Amino acid sequence: MTSSLVVRTITDAEHRAFVRSRAAVSFLQTPAWASVKNDWRGESIGWFEGARLVGAGLVLYRQMPKLKRYLAYLPEGPDIDWTDPDLDRWLSPMTTHLKRAGAFGIRMGPAVVGRRWHASTIKAAVADPALGSLSETPADEMNDDVLAVAGRLRSAGWREIGLDGGFAAGQPKYNFQLPLADKSEADVLAGMNQQWRRNIKKATKNGVEVSHGTRDDLAEFHTVYAETAERDGFTPRPLSYFQRMWDALTAEEPDRMVLYLARHEGDLVAATTLVRVGGHAWYSYGASTTAKRDVRGSNAVQWAMMRDAMAAGASVYDMRGITETLDAEDPQIGLIQFKVGTGGEAVEHLGEWDLPLNRVLYTGFTQYMKRRG
Repeated sequence: MTSSLVVRTITDAEHRAFVRSRAAVSFLQTPAWASVKNDWRGESIGWFEGARLVGAGLVLYRQMPKLKRYLAYLPEGPDIDWTDPDLDRWLSPMTTHLKRAGAFGIRMGPAVVGRRWHASTIKAAVADPALGSLSETPADEMNDDVLAVAGRLRSAGWREIGLDGGFAAGQPKYNFQLPLADKSEADVLAGMNQQWRRNIKKATKNGVEVSHGTRDDLAEFHTVYAETAERDGFTPRPLSYFQRMWDALTAEEPDRMVLYLARHEGDLVAATTLVRVGGHAWYSYGASTTAKRDVRGSNAVQWAMMRDAMAAGASVYDMRGITETLDAEDPQIGLIQFKVGTGGEAVEHLGEWDLPLNRVLYTGFTQYMKRRG
């Protein structure tokens, strides 16, 4: 008989110590992330088996307008044993705790991988008119234990959020990752396609220099980021967001967030941010100028981040979200092909799941957030 678990609030120090004991935890599940998302209220919670802390999560609470009721959100979390056949012993005490805290609904996004597609498989699928998406493409690897979790969640009343629905943009279900474990720089380069290798060499030949930036350099990064946003048609985050992110993450661990600047003859041509927790490194934000794109600053800065991730002992370099589409005519296919060129793999997480605790408030809040956009 499995022992019962108790969920209670834990301190930031307890949470940080647990994160350090793990091989990898999403940076969205570190205590520092609550300071970044300052329009939410943060709480660290822990799962205890007796006196032993065996799981942890960061909960972000978003208040219902005019009521002291909240959406409780655990982005890419919580960090628990998702393959436990008795998943209810983990989720039931969490639900009880969050209800007591005033939650009208819970959203979470287990950061566990159910399916993987190798770069060669994706490349072949893009060329196959019969395959329009990753879900239609046979996976190279499947984790049946993880895939079984979806059924357990549905049985317990949780419902998966559609990729375009819900009251928050949420975290991507499909991501692109480059495995680094037991690989040398030569191995990683050999796994890239010819275009990537050529562009890295071209950047070096053109004299592109990549360096680490400081907090003061975030303003220059943001100028290029805003230019990228206008060119690519997305709404940029304000400079204050990146300053807050820098302050919170580097206070938790000095090298948790690193700013990369790629310059050509003194001109900033590309800039990125890297976040690392344990053995997992994420390319989190990127920017490039329209001018001098031919010097290949974007490839140079990516290669610098990959090399640093390997040097730090990371087993995964995560290029974050991709869309599910593999349609060669889709405007998003260029981003997928850029990432596929690294020789990595697409991974499918379980997605984000909601548990409405008060259906009236949950529905009302959903409509409210949709109107806010």
